[in-house]
Amino acid sequence: MIQVYTGNGKGKTTAAFGLALRAAGAGLNVYIGQFAKGGYYHEIKAFKKIDNIKVEQFGRRCFIKKSPEKIDKQMALAGLKRSNEIIAARKYRVVILDEVNIAVKLKLIPLSGLLELIKHTPKTIELVLTGRYAHPKIIKLADLVSRIKEVKHYYAKGVKARRGIEF
Repeated sequence: MIQVYTGNGKGKTTAAFGLALRAAGAGLNVYIGQFAKGGYYHEIKAFKKIDNIKVEQFGRRCFIKKSPEKIDKQMALAGLKRSNEIIAARKYRVVILDEVNIAVKLKLIPLSGLLELIKHTPKTIELVLTGRYAHPKIIKLADLVSRIKEVKHYYAKGVKARRGIEF
């Protein structure tokens, strides 16, 4: 099954990581590939304590806020290649590609590459794609799409990202 969590609201990665936790608790192996993100977030710290969850990052320390640089594209392409290897190996029952939709939107990876990955994912693997701006072709291929809409956010009041809540 292919799941997509997209939209401009908070909670796409959180929902995917909740699924990872549930799957790991059920004894399933989980792989998380993070695109356009790097650094040591607190969820990564927690996942290191769980034997059947593996996390790899394919981005730099801070999330891209400007135009991506050559290194950003190289890292994302390495992530796409690694994701294909992970799926081909069939070791993981749940594969989460966090912020992969952003990687496509910013042209860090080609849409065609992600579509091929989706088409070659066996039915025995739950593939979860997160990030804003999911391409209509990805949405069409998906079995489940959740569009998370921001109705209200405390950032608008000047509240900064909080340790343990946003990172």
